[in-house]
Order: sequence, then structure tokens, then C-alpha cells
Amino acid sequence: MKLVAAIDQGTTGTTVIVLDSAMKLRARVTREVPQIYPRPGWVEHDPEVIWQTVLSALAEALHECGAGRRNLVAFGITNQRETTVLWDRQSGRPVHQAIVWQDRRTADLCDRLKAEGKEALFRERTGLLLDPYFSGTKIRWLLDEIPGLRARAARGEVAFGTIDSWLVHRLSGGRAHVTDVSNASRTLLLDLARLGWDDELCAALQVPREMLPDVCSSAEVYTETRGATGIPDGVPVAGIAGDQQAALFGQVCLEAGETKCTYGTGAFILMNIGEKPVASRHGLITTVAWRIGGQVRYALEGSAFVAGAAVQWLRDGLGVIERASDIEALARQVPDSGGVVVVPAFTGLGAPHWRPAARGLVTGLTRGSTRAHLARATLEAIALQVHDLIEAMAGDAGRRASSLKVDGGASANDLLMQMQADLSDLEIVRPAMIETTALGAALLAGLGAGLWSSADEVRGLWNEEARFRPAMPRTEAQALIDRWRLALPRA
Repeated sequence: MKLVAAIDQGTTGTTVIVLDSAMKLRARVTREVPQIYPRPGWVEHDPEVIWQTVLSALAEALHECGAGRRNLVAFGITNQRETTVLWDRQSGRPVHQAIVWQDRRTADLCDRLKAEGKEALFRERTGLLLDPYFSGTKIRWLLDEIPGLRARAARGEVAFGTIDSWLVHRLSGGRAHVTDVSNASRTLLLDLARLGWDDELCAALQVPREMLPDVCSSAEVYTETRGATGIPDGVPVAGIAGDQQAALFGQVCLEAGETKCTYGTGAFILMNIGEKPVASRHGLITTVAWRIGGQVRYALEGSAFVAGAAVQWLRDGLGVIERASDIEALARQVPDSGGVVVVPAFTGLGAPHWRPAARGLVTGLTRGSTRAHLARATLEAIALQVHDLIEAMAGDAGRRASSLKVDGGASANDLLMQMQADLSDLEIVRPAMIETTALGAALLAGLGAGLWSSADEVRGLWNEEARFRPAMPRTEAQALIDRWRLALPRA
């Protein structure tokens, strides 16, 4: 039995899954990653701790299913995308803690670059916003703040990588310094059309080219394992993609127009837009989905900052529910939200609104409002945020998604999925395996190592678990959307 293992290195934890050639799950192990908050707005991880969680989870998962050098075909990696690590090439040791994608310490730098008139350059060349979210300004901050680091980087003594690069470096015993196009496209340093590092962008951020990894495809043999404790030597590392792109591939959204939404702490929606990048006019970003062989696919991406976190707020902040899973039964106690609207702008509003100063709002309360109305309005808010992103994508792509594939923890909530179908007037398709981020990395690695011969073969392995069709009268759905749009400016 041929097996492929995928490392899903996320913000709060590391998960390893092992699949067989029929895409059956053979093992799954998770390790928590501690968060470090040095100052308000700063978020860091210890790269060495991340590496130890990967080693521990891998060793246990491989042992659990009897995977070894004889039957383990490849490793794949998917990762929190913009989190930035710099390390010494000779010693292999990090020069600083990893700066996490959520970190806002470079906001002033972004403002200075905008004041210098650089925003249009970055937007047009990279498809991204000039925002602390992305890796480039994090690299600049480290080079500016750590004495002597810039000179060392210019001499080629220091390496930069997103988490995928860091893990490949360690898995290979320090031999490989690579990334894939999907992760590279999140750095503010990649020319989106050329898919190569851009000298003008590097100069604008004062990042030496010498520290950047080689940009590779998303499915190929980059290197082989060597010297990693508890991991067999000689196993190809053959698939890499950023977490949301990996989920898009794990949902086999292989054709233009196919769209997925991952419901986690936030909600991330990506639409495959085909072989050419499309500049967003509706507050989205353009990113590389993947490159396999000579074929490149691009995606439009939008994110709502708060999705599952709104349910956590009901549980932890208000004590409305004891467990997150309780919200569905509570919300079903009432036929509608009774005029209550929740705008969960706890950390501002993301795409397509981009209002960082917005704050949470509950409106429409009456003496008859109950816990159940609040629970139902919270689920509606999640679906309405995703609806706004779907509409923005339709405007940018010139086409509406024919259906929406869903994954992530909250996609298990049948009521939320039915709300999404009703409000967005789309069929919602939930796969048999909702952990599609790790699945996407495993599929890419299997393709890269030859376990599967083509993306079409991978599509044949994907299974649907449930489908939700629009059932609410359109006038009723539109009334909910109109009420939401009246509340948004007040948040």
C-alpha cells in the first residue's frame, strides 16, 4: 500500500495526515503551537518549536499507520502563508522569532511606502494590498531592527522563508532553500505575471535578492529527507502550497469559476480564475493558486476576519452556549432572527469592505429577542459576509460561481450551510473529508512523486458528502441582505 503524508502547519497547530492511494485517511495527529505576544499587535512563533511539533506529529502519524521508507511515497507541506522566518545559512538557526501573518508591527512602514507613492506599484505587480499582513514588510523590519543583519543578508549568510521553506530546509538537512509559487505570491516581492522575484519590488522594500528561496512549482520533487529525527531518510518532499490554495486544490476546484470557502476562525473564499491574473476592482486580492508542470492557475481571494470566532464570542464572551457545536440547535429554536442583526466586526471588516476601524454591532433587539435569535443572527452574519465576497468575486471575474464547495470546522453546521445556500442563491457542496487543506498538500505531493498521474485522476478520488440547495424565497433572502447592508455602515 503506497502512502503519502501531508504536514499542515497552521497558526495554532500542526496537523499531519497520512493517505493511501485511494485517498483513504490512514492517520491524523495534531500538536498545538504556542502563541507569543511581545507587545499589543505583535504576534510571534518560535520556529524551533514549530519544527519540534512537526517532528513529533510526523513520527506518531507514521508509526500509527506503519509508514516507512518502503511504502511512503512523498511528503507534502501546506502552511500559514505570510509568516516570516529568517535563519543563518551556516548554523541553520533562526535569527529571530517568526513574525506571524497576524502581526501589525509594520503598519507605519506600510503607511510610509504609501506616502512615497509605492502602493500602485505593489498592487499592479503583485496583486496584493500594501499591508502588514504580507511577508515583505516583515523581512524589512527584521533587517532594519537586528544589528548587522542587513549586511549579513547581502553577503548571502541569511535565508528568508515562509514556513514551507523553513520546514523543507530542516527536512532536507539544510540542503534545500525553496518555496512554491503560491507562497511566493504572498510576499509582496513576486511579479504575479512573470512568477519570479522582482528587482524593483525588492529595492522598494530593501530586501536583498541573496536571501530569497528558489521559486518552484507546487508539485515536484524538491529534495529528499535527511537527518530528521524519527523520519526515514530518502523520502521525496514533492508538494507545497499555502493553506488556502491547498484547500482550493483539495476541493478539486481545477477549472475557472470553481470556488471554495473555508470556514475557520475567519472565512476564506477563493475562486479559480484560470491561466491569467485578474486585477480586482472590488476589494479582493489576486494570488497564484498553483503551478503544476507548465500550467499555472490564478485565484481571486477574499477573507472575512470573523466567522467561527463569532461563535466563540457567544460561547466565551457572553456564555450564550457551552460548546461551539451547541449553536445550531439553539438557532433552530426560532424560525428566523426576529429582526436581530449581528455585524461581527471585532477586528474591523475585511474584504470587500476594508474598514479596519469598524467594530462589532448588534442591532434590532426588542423585548422579545432571545438567546436563540442572537444565535441565529450570528450564523446569518457569517453567511452574509461570505455572500458579500461571492458578489465581489462575480464582479471581478465576470461570472458567478456555479456552486460553492465548503470545508473547515463550521462547514459541519447544516443550518449555516443552508443559510449560505439561501442567501447566496448557490448550491453548497460539502466533501466527505472537510480537512481539505492537508488533503490538498497530500494530493500535490502524490502528483509530484507520481503516485497519481494527473489532476483528472485526483478529481475522480474526491467524494461529496452533502449538498444544500436554495430553499428560501428570494424576496425573503433579499430582505435579510438589505437589513445587513443597512447595519454595516453603523459598525
